[in-house]
Amino acid sequence: MAIDAPTKLSDFAGFLTPEQSAPIFDEARRSSVVQQLVRRVPMGFKGVSIPFTTSKPVANWVGEGGQKPASKGGRSLLTMQPKKLAAIVVNSTEVVRADPGGYITGLRGDLAEAFAVAFDYAALHDLGGDGTGSGPFDHYIDETTKEVALGTNAAEDGGVYQDIVAGLSELVNDGKKLTGFALDDVTEPILLASVDANGRPIFVESVYTDTVPAARGGRLINRSAFMGQGVAHSDVVAYGGDWSKAAWGVVGGITYDVSDQATVTIDGELVSLWEHNLIAIRAEAEYGFLIADTDAFVKYTSELGS
Repeated sequence: MAIDAPTKLSDFAGFLTPEQSAPIFDEARRSSVVQQLVRRVPMGFKGVSIPFTTSKPVANWVGEGGQKPASKGGRSLLTMQPKKLAAIVVNSTEVVRADPGGYITGLRGDLAEAFAVAFDYAALHDLGGDGTGSGPFDHYIDETTKEVALGTNAAEDGGVYQDIVAGLSELVNDGKKLTGFALDDVTEPILLASVDANGRPIFVESVYTDTVPAARGGRLINRSAFMGQGVAHSDVVAYGGDWSKAAWGVVGGITYDVSDQATVTIDGELVSLWEHNLIAIRAEAEYGFLIADTDAFVKYTSELGS
């Protein structure tokens, strides 16, 4: 076949089609502890308003011919706005030219993990993707005033099992529910070595064969629990709470492009890609996250998280 134009780098732009980008978001979702627990809602580029229940109708008994009680439920609307999350990867022209399709596929797991950890840092701690600075969301789970220290109870008094139950008490005594847990990897040795009052393990892991760096699922005091990176910060190592009081969304798929003409900040200095035969691969996504009630959560602390 005759060549009517040279092969250009722009031919690779958009190489990641919507069909290919979908698995990246699936992997990011599996890697994110928060996204496993919180419901996902459809979201457009202008954001979305989400209804949350604030009160429920109440029924009561009446005698024959008696007046029936009147009651009503309440709901409020909260608006979730999309915030941009991005990553740039820079490599030599030779690396990309050798096999751009295979190269992008190889980056898929790393990008998914980076996006997931950044999301969890922001949703839990109001931190940037590298664990510093601040996140983009209006509210985050660390705003809760409820807190329990793991290790408060001695082994003979129930140990970690009683500490976990103390967090449950914090919630139910305030009229809240405990539907699941977000756990950092550092809690795994503690939980696997802990038993309830009948000597049964309090944390039971699910069996996974997936090779993707994923949030590992299990059950903790018979509630859903997910364990992964990005949960611990300072001395906080885990969270319990009513995850129906939060929601997340994402706009479309990944925006993907390639450039060898731009300048990129490397090690604090602007570097010309063209001058150094480098290629920048940029991925972007827009996430939203909101919480209707930060006090529907409890923090678990430990010196392991410090």
